[in-house]
Amino acid sequence: MAIKIGCFALVDPFSTLDHQLDRIRDWGFTYADVTDTSDGAVLGNHFGFSAVASLDSNPFDLKRLFEDRGLQITSYCAHSDLLDAAAPWRYGTAEIIKAVRSAATIGVPHVITTEGEPVTPFGKNLDQKEAVFTIAEKLHEPLRVAEDHGVTILLEPHGPITGTIDGTSALLERIDSPALALNLDTGNIWLAGTDPVEYVRTFGEKIQHVHWKDLGSEWEERRGTIYGCGMSPIALGSGVIDIEGAFRALEGAGFDGHTTLEIGGDEAVLDSATYLSRLGAER
Repeated sequence: MAIKIGCFALVDPFSTLDHQLDRIRDWGFTYADVTDTSDGAVLGNHFGFSAVASLDSNPFDLKRLFEDRGLQITSYCAHSDLLDAAAPWRYGTAEIIKAVRSAATIGVPHVITTEGEPVTPFGKNLDQKEAVFTIAEKLHEPLRVAEDHGVTILLEPHGPITGTIDGTSALLERIDSPALALNLDTGNIWLAGTDPVEYVRTFGEKIQHVHWKDLGSEWEERRGTIYGCGMSPIALGSGVIDIEGAFRALEGAGFDGHTTLEIGGDEAVLDSATYLSRLGAER
């Protein structure tokens, strides 16, 4: 079994999901994810300038949208705000549960979430112990639902706790659930100041999905001050992140699952797929 290459379904800004999937299909990919989710109605979809998948829609419509283009959904992204206080206008527990139910309905095994960077005084003033408890509390019910539905929730490094090995270890120790695992994001974990190779060597058996990014040297001065970026504008192997080292560490850990290119720009996407193929991955 080989590591599999998929594509982030936000490759063109201000365009609809069907357009994103057409582009991914035309590039020759087989795998893609549900990249951007929200509950309720989405006016951007109605007026044709966003690719958001509503968590309240019929998930089989989404499945058909992918299948009509020969694409397989590998994960639902449900990135959330787990450090600020819960509120109806903050994406959190309720939306993750909806993502789990939607994914389970159409046989998607993974829902990817994270804590995000806090934006309120409440979240910013939490110490690590308090932050771990806050994340654990907000994930408690989603994990119960995920376990009953046969879905695994994957924590992605995209915040001050998940962006460090110590913080991730504390979360895994605090949360005792077979429905919890990890999604490696090579760019996000590097930005947080953590070596992706060390992350894989520490958590190898817990990693069930990967987001690939490489970043240029201009990002080095920001390491340790930010905890993620949505897309990379450069091809894998052309930046400062040890992508091959992370790939080999994943192989050494026995990983042979799905991965997603979070890369912007036609040439950078295709060059990244070629780079991973040369390492032994398959599209």
